[in-house]
Amino acid sequence: MSNSPPLTLKVCGDFACFTRPEFKVERISYDVLTPSAARGILEAIFWKPEMGYRIEQIHVLSEIRHFSIWRNEVNNCQSESSAKGWAKTGVGGYFADGDRAQRHTLGLRDVSYIIEAQIYLKSHATENIAKYRDQFRRRVQRGQCHHQPYLGTREFSAFFEPPSGTEQAIDHSDDLGLMLYDVEFNPNPKGLIEHRQQDGEGRRIIKANARPRFFRARLDQGILTIPHHPL
Repeated sequence: MSNSPPLTLKVCGDFACFTRPEFKVERISYDVLTPSAARGILEAIFWKPEMGYRIEQIHVLSEIRHFSIWRNEVNNCQSESSAKGWAKTGVGGYFADGDRAQRHTLGLRDVSYIIEAQIYLKSHATENIAKYRDQFRRRVQRGQCHHQPYLGTREFSAFFEPPSGTEQAIDHSDDLGLMLYDVEFNPNPKGLIEHRQQDGEGRRIIKANARPRFFRARLDQGILTIPHHPL
């Protein structure tokens, strides 16, 4: 981990939705940008396989405002292998008109944040960390990105620029409860991550290729501080 000052980025957008995982069908947003969504924004601007981002703080610059909409979504995901099978046999197919459903979204509107993050190097990195920090700053100054960053879902585009230094976080403090930190993936595709979950009959062991990590989030004078050791 670098001891240098954190990298900073200002992001804003008309709409955002950082979906809470405890809601199965309806999309209900957290009140604040999550660390995993912040990391996704940074990686959309600059990413290399030998580095990663650790989010340290998120400054909320605009009042937390919600909006409610209904959206048409499809119920089932389609795979490339299925499409190849339909093309090969001439049997089957997918018609979105018969698979649509209306779902409710409770999102955020007119959002603006400052993200503070550090770059860390992975074990196979050979370059100095300063190289990556400079590359990130240059891309932000030029407005360059690998793909358009977004605020939770792809239809809610995020616009970014360097902070001017005059931004002020909102005067609001609140306990936000458990917030998603990130999803931990198993580097071994044949292995499974084992974790324990409380249910009505006691603790049970669940094995999966990925495990969500959470932390107890608190907004303090408009600033969300991210712990280095989530739950």
